[in-house]
Amino acid sequence: MPTFRPPAVAGMFYPADADQLAREVLGFLSSVRTRESNPKAVIVPHAGYIYSGAVAANAYAALRDVAHRIRRVILLGPAHRVAVRGLALPDTESFATPLGRITLDKEAMQAVARLPQVVIDGSAHAQEHSLEVQLPFLQIVLGDFTLLPLVVGMASADEVAEVLENVWGGDETLIVVSSDLSHYLPYIAARTIDRQTTEIILELQQLPSHEEACGATPINGLLLAARKHHLTPHLLDLRNSGDTAGSRDRVVGYAAFVFTQGETHAHH
Repeated sequence: MPTFRPPAVAGMFYPADADQLAREVLGFLSSVRTRESNPKAVIVPHAGYIYSGAVAANAYAALRDVAHRIRRVILLGPAHRVAVRGLALPDTESFATPLGRITLDKEAMQAVARLPQVVIDGSAHAQEHSLEVQLPFLQIVLGDFTLLPLVVGMASADEVAEVLENVWGGDETLIVVSSDLSHYLPYIAARTIDRQTTEIILELQQLPSHEEACGATPINGLLLAARKHHLTPHLLDLRNSGDTAGSRDRVVGYAAFVFTQGETHAHH
């Protein structure tokens, strides 16, 4: 068994040089006005930092006040490279980025490995960027933590929610879902569809398909869990690649959400 998963997209999605990478992440974070919140979960985009880093930073900045108590991160993202049935665990002991290695949470891995929808598949993780691009942000904001990384393939929202339930934990556990929104629509159309998608998420309803979000399955699993645990979603930022660094002919949508606990809100 390989001891660690090396970075696959350093130098492509984000800088491969550790100092440059740290500077870039800190730059994104410093441009966000800190909001007081008590996040249990976040949804963040996973494109190259030039496109979506500034959007993702909104969710990560919201963790600054509670970073000291977060010891474990449950990270879910959609499979882009390898077909996966269910949710895939890696076959390594740690994940590496230019900023260092993150130890995987063996206990949490064992807890979910017993579930029938969870498989161990290193190939699903080897080239997958949806999880990897979140790691430098987590390393900068949280410092020391353990990681449970799951690549989500063909699975139901209920299967994802069941995995989350097994590792839900308390204040020490943060759930991160990595997803972009609409893909390759013209700018105006993307804005309309992405706005509708954010409304669905804010109402804790289920996304109908992966057209709205490539990470619709992990998002839908989180939304089921959020209803059960009475979390309140908040939209922090909504933009697309036409707003950040790309042309407006074909854009990809990005949003940052936090899900907070302990607020009272009406349950439908």
